[in-house]
Amino acid sequence: MWQITQQIFPYAVAFTIPLLITALGALYCERSGIVNIGLDGLMIVGSFSGGLSILLLQRAFGSSPWTIAVGLIVAMLIGGLFSLLHAFASINLQANQVISGTAINMMAGALTIFLARNITGSGNIRLPASLSKQNISILKDIPLVGPLLFRNTYATTWLVLLILAIFTFILYKTSFGLQLRACGEHPHAAAAAGIDVGRMRYIGVIISGAFAGLGGCIYLVTFSGEFNGSVAGFGFLALAALIFGQWKPLGILATTLFFGFASTVSNVSQVIPEFANIPLVFLKVFPYVVTLIALVIFSKSSQAPKAAGEPFDHAKR
Repeated sequence: MWQITQQIFPYAVAFTIPLLITALGALYCERSGIVNIGLDGLMIVGSFSGGLSILLLQRAFGSSPWTIAVGLIVAMLIGGLFSLLHAFASINLQANQVISGTAINMMAGALTIFLARNITGSGNIRLPASLSKQNISILKDIPLVGPLLFRNTYATTWLVLLILAIFTFILYKTSFGLQLRACGEHPHAAAAAGIDVGRMRYIGVIISGAFAGLGGCIYLVTFSGEFNGSVAGFGFLALAALIFGQWKPLGILATTLFFGFASTVSNVSQVIPEFANIPLVFLKVFPYVVTLIALVIFSKSSQAPKAAGEPFDHAKR
């Protein structure tokens, strides 16, 4: 059993990381009072823009690691810019946030496929070289922990965990985090205290878009390797992880890790003797069924921000 765990753990982490960073961005968005169900579309935009940047750079300069770093940065920038559409519709126009997010999902897939076909001649973008796994030499030989965490690991894993630590601190230990949470809980009281609610909500949406774009590009450079207009529904899983994790960073971390393990087991079950007798379809739908059950169980004790999804109207102050 230990051998199986040691084999699948790196793959489970690879599945977890894009979910984690996308859900963390959604946490900031919803804590500011804006519901963002356009995460899947924003991940697709990040996957496309980052993948195209990496492809062009690798064709010009070869398969150097810095080309992937540039692609990740581009994905964050484009994801943040694309999310401004949702921010403008939700904040300035006070549109229905669910409909706006749905429009982002629909537009992103069609737009990126159209651009990919016109730029590359096909709807796909295949990277000449993806991000490689590495061992952390000093830590990889630590008993138990070393083989699980510090062997066959991606640099993006530690980048995202660092971002998680920093943004958890910002959310709970800084005045900015307090103001952001106030906008999602009691926006009129926050406005009365002199906080620019619209500005804080814009920042929350942009962070969400940037992190979703980063998650989409990480999905591409770690285990996908090819953009095809989809991120396999990871955006919707990240949204479920946000709800299942009760809008808390550590809850989101635990939930995304569970999803990562469930997805990995379903993908490698055919080569694991212990799962050979379980019908494959059961393992494939397992993480989604558990998600639905968990959402039903925890819906009554939901700790969502009180003003999430509600447009802020200065006139009602």
